[in-house]
Amino acid sequence: MKTLGKISANLITELYNENKPVFTIDDIIRINKTSRANAAKLGFDLIRRKVIHRLKKGKYIIIPQELGSADTFTGNLYLMAKEIVNTQNYYIAFYSAMKYWGMTTHPVIKMFIVTSKRQFPPKAIADKVSFVFVNKKNIWGIKSEWITKTVTVNISDIEKTIVDALSHPEYCGGITEVAKGIWLVKDKINFKRLIKYTMKYNKKTVAKRLGYIFEILGIDAGDTFTKLKTYISNRYDLLDPTSTKKSIDKNNWRLIDNIGSKQILKIISA
Repeated sequence: MKTLGKISANLITELYNENKPVFTIDDIIRINKTSRANAAKLGFDLIRRKVIHRLKKGKYIIIPQELGSADTFTGNLYLMAKEIVNTQNYYIAFYSAMKYWGMTTHPVIKMFIVTSKRQFPPKAIADKVSFVFVNKKNIWGIKSEWITKTVTVNISDIEKTIVDALSHPEYCGGITEVAKGIWLVKDKINFKRLIKYTMKYNKKTVAKRLGYIFEILGIDAGDTFTKLKTYISNRYDLLDPTSTKKSIDKNNWRLIDNIGSKQILKIISA
């Protein structure tokens, strides 16, 4: 939290009221009714104090955080992602997508962006952004969603969010969070699409984790189990790669259940 002077606080408050976490030097001039030189000086001062970050010449973003004492502003992380990514082949994914679709009740503190082009986040917001590089052919299952009245972002749909999360639970808070997320949107899932995505993903661990979680949660998904069980092989995989390797519960999915069904059921009922 940073205490701001009257001029800076007025700028941030007005940008908040205008829903403009990303703004230009012309916005500073307009809001503060000042000269370009003074606007540039104020921008430099706010950058130095880590209140805003310079995206490019004359363009800034408010760093997501609480600002001031009475007035607060939480920057739009989804808009920030749109502004800093350097390719059109990207989408908001994992825990960030889970939050968007109502699959978690926790606040977003980091934005996960899947991209086909390697890049690093700006230093000022490095702790709030994580880029996950994938081959361009693996960028699919995406929706274009309006995050403001004028701006859209690419974000994985519910079903792609689920298979991504099951493939990389380390980006989603672990399997218990993924299971809870599935439970929260169980009535919104297109099971036909989910199975199609699972088959397209073609990763046995994803299919087995999905089947086992459905089984634990008692989700009736038609002939889903039959299709998912075709991915069971002689190999054993960890249910949650972020946890200990100690097996807690037995199952028919050739998964080392290192979480336990009781823990998963406890989490979804919390």
